[in-house]
Amino acid sequence: MYMDYITTTDLRTKSPELVAALEAGKSVKLVHRSKVVGTIDPPTREPVLFDSAAVKKIVAHIPKLPHLSDEERDRIYREEMEKKHGALISGR
Repeated sequence: MYMDYITTTDLRTKSPELVAALEAGKSVKLVHRSKVVGTIDPPTREPVLFDSAAVKKIVAHIPKLPHLSDEERDRIYREEMEKKHGALISGR
């Protein structure tokens, strides 16, 4: 059972219940001195949608991507790591 309200004095001791209620998508009323002073709401997450036009744009770029062998990928990776971390990191 999720909580409907939490008092300001209970914020410290009942935080696991508050977190569980918010993760379940429930809003919790905040009570201070017997008055509701606010509402704690879970964050709203907007879904990322791919429409068919966006998918077609991505698919159109796939043939333009360079095809690298494993050895070429490894060489480029090592060069970038040497630039970023120095020659001793690459293990050569």
